[in-house]
Amino acid sequence: MRPLRALVLFKLGFWVGALASALLLKRALPSHGDADSDELALVAVTNGIELQSRARAFRGGSALTWFGGISLDLREATLAPDARLSLGTMFGGIDVKVPPTWRIEATGRAVFGGVADDVPEPDDPESPTLAVVSTAIFGGVSVRRADTTES
Repeated sequence: MRPLRALVLFKLGFWVGALASALLLKRALPSHGDADSDELALVAVTNGIELQSRARAFRGGSALTWFGGISLDLREATLAPDARLSLGTMFGGIDVKVPPTWRIEATGRAVFGGVADDVPEPDDPESPTLAVVSTAIFGGVSVRRADTTES
């Protein structure tokens, strides 16, 4: 009985510590950027963020989730040259929608999670390019092409 109690206390302590760390991170790293920002730094810790970008020269930025989620819609944004987006999630998820005219150069890593970034190439070889680097730990990242009628 004693080993079982020790195991339960260890697991409880782990999760309480993880949530306390997440809440401290939430205070230390606030989100920056809005629908018209050309550069974003989104942080969703124990909450969710939905953003539909209308940036005129989107340069990229970062998105981080921990026990949370981010939905980023870039279909109305105009891409700047050398745009780069860094995505990271732990026990959460990130969904990025891009227009069909963009080229996506994606690299991703997953540990007990998943990264879906297989966006087909556009027909135009001169399409603007967004570089996406993603990491998922016990969570998921999705970068997908969506037309303008999809919600």
